[in-house]
Amino acid sequence: MAVARQHDRSRADYWRAWRFSQLQGLGAARVSRGEAMTFELRILALSVVLGLVQIALASHAASLQRGYRWTASSRDEAVPRLTGMAARLERALRNFVETFPLFAAAVLIAHVTNTHSWMTEWGVQLYFGARVAYLALYAAGVFLLRSLVWNAATLGIALVLLSLV
Repeated sequence: MAVARQHDRSRADYWRAWRFSQLQGLGAARVSRGEAMTFELRILALSVVLGLVQIALASHAASLQRGYRWTASSRDEAVPRLTGMAARLERALRNFVETFPLFAAAVLIAHVTNTHSWMTEWGVQLYFGARVAYLALYAAGVFLLRSLVWNAATLGIALVLLSLV
């Protein structure tokens, strides 16, 4: 019985050491809470929060325009199109949903390949900052500048991708 326990313990130690070596291979040797996350992954996490904020803003703006009875309904009946800020928030959310998967993929590829440089750091900051500005500008109805800011966010994704070359 004691020999079996000792064998199980050594097998568990082997697997623990193997898992740790795999984490080191991913550039995450510091596995204590909060330290294994790179700067790029932190910005990715903040971008997820930004997406949730956009969902909440667009949803509440639509509910204010259509009524909370509509929000609670099955939404089977046809409704008029959203207008004003509610429509702009909906379009900004749709645009975020189009760009975020590309950004997330670029950041995760950089992380898995252990690519961390000034290009990845500037790229993620540019994407996140521009997406925050884009949301504010779109909600306020500012044209032209909003499109320039969208291009800045796209440039951020391109920087992360270029760092992989």
